[in-house]
Amino acid sequence: MRSITKFYSAASLLLGLFSCKNNDQTTLPIYGEREAIEKKVDGKSIIDTIYHTIPTFNLLNQDSAMISDKDFDGKVYIANFFFTHCPSICPTMNRNLLKIYQQYKDNEEVRFLSHSIDFKYDQPYVLKDYATKLGVTNNHWQFVSGTKADIYGLANQYLVYTAEDKNAPGGYDHQGYLVLIDKDKRIRGAYDGTNDEQVKKLMNDLPLLLSESKK
Repeated sequence: MRSITKFYSAASLLLGLFSCKNNDQTTLPIYGEREAIEKKVDGKSIIDTIYHTIPTFNLLNQDSAMISDKDFDGKVYIANFFFTHCPSICPTMNRNLLKIYQQYKDNEEVRFLSHSIDFKYDQPYVLKDYATKLGVTNNHWQFVSGTKADIYGLANQYLVYTAEDKNAPGGYDHQGYLVLIDKDKRIRGAYDGTNDEQVKKLMNDLPLLLSESKK
Protein backbone atom coordinates (compact mmCIF):
# COMPACT_ATOMS: atom_id res chain seq x y z
CA MET A 1 0.00 0.00 0.00
CA ARG A 2 1.16 3.51 -0.75
CA SER A 3 0.18 6.79 0.88
CA ILE A 4 -1.23 9.26 -1.67
CA THR A 5 -2.20 12.29 0.40
CA LYS A 6 -2.75 13.36 3.97
CA PHE A 7 -4.40 16.49 5.34
CA TYR A 8 -5.74 17.97 8.53
CA SER A 9 -9.21 19.47 8.48
CA ALA A 10 -9.78 21.09 11.88
CA ALA A 11 -10.38 24.45 10.21
CA SER A 12 -12.91 22.97 7.83
CA LEU A 13 -14.50 21.22 10.81
CA LEU A 14 -15.29 24.51 12.48
CA LEU A 15 -16.33 26.15 9.23
CA GLY A 16 -18.64 23.29 8.36
CA LEU A 17 -20.19 23.06 11.79
CA PHE A 18 -21.14 26.68 12.09
CA SER A 19 -22.05 27.45 8.49
CA CYS A 20 -23.89 24.32 7.41
CA LYS A 21 -27.56 25.11 6.85
CA ASN A 22 -28.52 22.16 4.65
CA ASN A 23 -31.80 20.91 6.07
CA ASP A 24 -31.85 18.05 3.55
CA GLN A 25 -28.63 16.55 4.88
CA THR A 26 -28.99 12.79 5.35
CA THR A 27 -25.33 11.80 5.86
CA LEU A 28 -23.03 13.55 8.29
CA PRO A 29 -19.49 14.50 7.23
CA ILE A 30 -16.41 12.80 8.66
CA TYR A 31 -13.90 15.13 10.31
CA GLY A 32 -10.22 15.02 11.15
CA GLU A 33 -7.07 13.85 9.49
CA ARG A 34 -7.44 11.37 6.65
CA GLU A 35 -5.15 9.48 4.36
CA ALA A 36 -5.73 8.11 0.87
CA ILE A 37 -4.15 4.71 0.37
CA GLU A 38 -3.54 2.97 -2.93
CA LYS A 39 -3.97 -0.80 -2.75
CA LYS A 40 -4.45 -3.77 -5.05
CA VAL A 41 -7.78 -5.58 -5.19
CA ASP A 42 -8.16 -8.43 -7.69
CA GLY A 43 -5.13 -7.10 -9.51
CA LYS A 44 -6.54 -3.61 -9.85
CA SER A 45 -5.31 -0.44 -8.11
CA ILE A 46 -7.96 1.33 -6.04
CA ILE A 47 -7.86 4.27 -3.67
CA ASP A 48 -9.15 3.73 -0.15
CA THR A 49 -9.55 6.48 2.46
CA ILE A 50 -8.32 5.92 6.02
CA TYR A 51 -10.08 8.30 8.41
CA HIS A 52 -8.97 9.70 11.75
CA THR A 53 -10.36 7.64 14.62
CA ILE A 54 -10.35 7.98 18.39
CA PRO A 55 -7.45 5.85 19.70
CA THR A 56 -7.47 3.21 22.40
CA PHE A 57 -7.72 4.36 26.00
CA ASN A 58 -8.06 3.09 29.57
CA LEU A 59 -9.54 5.50 32.11
CA LEU A 60 -10.98 5.39 35.63
CA ASN A 61 -14.71 6.08 35.88
CA GLN A 62 -16.98 7.46 38.61
CA ASP A 63 -17.42 3.96 40.06
CA SER A 64 -13.65 3.46 40.43
CA ALA A 65 -13.70 0.95 37.56
CA MET A 66 -11.42 0.99 34.57
CA ILE A 67 -13.19 1.47 31.26
CA SER A 68 -11.71 1.43 27.79
CA ASP A 69 -12.48 2.23 24.19
CA LYS A 70 -13.80 -1.35 23.97
CA ASP A 71 -16.79 -0.30 26.08
CA PHE A 72 -17.83 1.94 23.18
CA ASP A 73 -17.43 -0.63 20.42
CA GLY A 74 -20.51 -0.63 18.20
CA LYS A 75 -21.89 2.49 19.93
CA VAL A 76 -22.61 6.02 18.82
CA TYR A 77 -21.45 8.33 21.60
CA ILE A 78 -21.09 11.96 22.59
CA ALA A 79 -17.89 13.04 24.32
CA ASN A 80 -16.89 16.24 26.07
CA PHE A 81 -14.26 17.69 28.41
CA PHE A 82 -15.09 19.43 31.69
CA PHE A 83 -14.18 19.66 35.38
CA THR A 84 -16.52 19.42 38.33
CA HIS A 85 -15.78 22.79 39.93
CA CYS A 86 -15.81 24.67 36.62
CA PRO A 87 -17.41 28.10 37.21
CA SER A 88 -17.90 29.02 33.56
CA ILE A 89 -19.15 26.89 30.64
CA CYS A 90 -19.35 23.39 32.17
CA PRO A 91 -22.65 23.69 34.06
CA THR A 92 -24.49 24.88 30.94
CA MET A 93 -22.72 22.38 28.68
CA ASN A 94 -23.55 19.38 30.88
CA ARG A 95 -27.13 20.49 31.54
CA ASN A 96 -27.64 20.61 27.80
CA LEU A 97 -26.01 17.21 27.38
CA LEU A 98 -28.31 15.92 30.11
CA LYS A 99 -31.32 16.78 27.92
CA ILE A 100 -29.97 14.46 25.23
CA TYR A 101 -29.04 11.79 27.77
CA GLN A 102 -32.60 11.80 29.13
CA GLN A 103 -33.91 11.06 25.63
CA TYR A 104 -31.41 8.26 24.92
CA LYS A 105 -30.42 6.84 28.31
CA ASP A 106 -32.22 3.55 27.62
CA ASN A 107 -31.00 3.27 24.02
CA GLU A 108 -28.40 0.50 23.79
CA GLU A 109 -26.79 2.12 20.74
CA VAL A 110 -25.99 5.44 22.44
CA ARG A 111 -23.44 6.33 25.12
CA PHE A 112 -22.04 9.48 26.74
CA LEU A 113 -18.46 10.10 27.86
CA SER A 114 -17.29 13.09 29.91
CA HIS A 115 -13.57 13.50 30.56
CA SER A 116 -12.39 15.54 33.54
CA ILE A 117 -9.45 17.80 32.75
CA ASP A 118 -8.75 18.36 36.46
CA PHE A 119 -6.55 15.35 37.11
CA LYS A 120 -5.69 16.65 40.60
CA TYR A 121 -9.13 17.06 42.18
CA ASP A 122 -11.68 15.04 40.21
CA GLN A 123 -11.27 11.63 41.83
CA PRO A 124 -13.93 8.93 41.24
CA TYR A 125 -15.97 9.82 44.32
CA VAL A 126 -16.08 13.47 43.21
CA LEU A 127 -17.19 12.44 39.72
CA LYS A 128 -19.82 10.09 41.21
CA ASP A 129 -21.28 12.85 43.34
CA TYR A 130 -21.30 15.21 40.35
CA ALA A 131 -23.02 12.65 38.10
CA THR A 132 -25.66 11.86 40.74
CA LYS A 133 -26.48 15.52 41.36
CA LEU A 134 -26.65 16.14 37.61
CA GLY A 135 -29.28 13.43 37.22
CA VAL A 136 -27.38 10.51 35.68
CA THR A 137 -29.13 7.27 36.60
CA ASN A 138 -27.30 4.51 34.71
CA ASN A 139 -23.90 3.58 33.31
CA HIS A 140 -24.65 4.82 29.82
CA TRP A 141 -23.01 8.12 30.80
CA GLN A 142 -19.46 7.63 31.99
CA PHE A 143 -17.43 10.30 33.81
CA VAL A 144 -13.73 9.54 33.62
CA SER A 145 -10.38 10.75 34.90
CA GLY A 146 -6.80 9.89 34.07
CA THR A 147 -3.32 11.32 33.98
CA LYS A 148 -2.75 14.71 32.42
CA ALA A 149 -1.05 13.05 29.48
CA ASP A 150 -3.95 10.64 28.98
CA ILE A 151 -6.76 13.19 29.13
CA TYR A 152 -5.08 16.06 27.32
CA GLY A 153 -3.76 13.67 24.69
CA LEU A 154 -7.27 12.38 24.09
CA ALA A 155 -8.63 15.91 23.89
CA ASN A 156 -6.28 16.51 20.98
CA GLN A 157 -7.65 13.40 19.28
CA TYR A 158 -11.18 14.75 19.69
CA LEU A 159 -9.96 18.13 18.28
CA VAL A 160 -10.88 19.87 21.55
CA TYR A 161 -8.59 22.45 23.14
CA THR A 162 -7.74 21.89 26.84
CA ALA A 163 -5.06 23.50 29.01
CA GLU A 164 -4.09 24.29 32.56
CA ASP A 165 -4.23 28.07 32.90
CA LYS A 166 -3.96 29.82 36.25
CA ASN A 167 -5.60 32.90 34.72
CA ALA A 168 -8.66 31.01 33.47
CA PRO A 169 -11.79 30.57 35.64
CA GLY A 170 -11.16 27.58 37.89
CA GLY A 171 -7.57 27.21 36.66
CA TYR A 172 -8.37 25.39 33.41
CA ASP A 173 -9.14 26.58 29.90
CA HIS A 174 -11.09 24.39 27.50
CA GLN A 175 -13.63 24.35 24.70
CA GLY A 176 -17.22 23.31 25.36
CA TYR A 177 -17.73 21.07 22.35
CA LEU A 178 -20.01 18.05 22.42
CA VAL A 179 -18.27 15.70 19.99
CA LEU A 180 -20.36 13.14 18.12
CA ILE A 181 -18.56 9.85 17.45
CA ASP A 182 -19.83 7.08 15.18
CA LYS A 183 -19.63 3.31 15.61
CA ASP A 184 -16.29 3.28 13.78
CA LYS A 185 -14.81 5.80 16.29
CA ARG A 186 -14.79 8.61 13.70
CA ILE A 187 -15.69 12.23 14.48
CA ARG A 188 -18.98 13.13 12.80
CA GLY A 189 -19.69 16.51 14.42
CA ALA A 190 -18.78 18.94 17.19
CA TYR A 191 -21.31 21.28 18.73
CA ASP A 192 -21.00 24.18 21.14
CA GLY A 193 -22.63 22.78 24.26
CA THR A 194 -23.47 26.25 25.55
CA ASN A 195 -25.31 27.31 22.39
CA ASP A 196 -28.98 26.34 22.15
CA GLU A 197 -28.98 26.27 18.34
CA GLN A 198 -25.91 24.03 18.25
CA VAL A 199 -27.43 21.69 20.82
CA LYS A 200 -30.60 21.47 18.71
CA LYS A 201 -28.44 20.63 15.70
CA LEU A 202 -26.83 17.81 17.67
CA MET A 203 -30.29 16.54 18.63
CA ASN A 204 -31.19 16.49 14.93
CA ASP A 205 -27.90 14.93 13.82
CA LEU A 206 -27.85 12.09 16.34
CA PRO A 207 -30.83 10.21 14.83
CA LEU A 208 -29.32 10.76 11.37
CA LEU A 209 -26.14 9.02 12.49
CA LEU A 210 -28.11 6.20 14.12
CA SER A 211 -30.07 5.70 10.89
CA GLU A 212 -26.85 5.73 8.87
CA SER A 213 -25.36 2.95 10.98
CA LYS A 214 -28.35 0.71 10.19
CA LYS A 215 -27.88 0.93 6.41
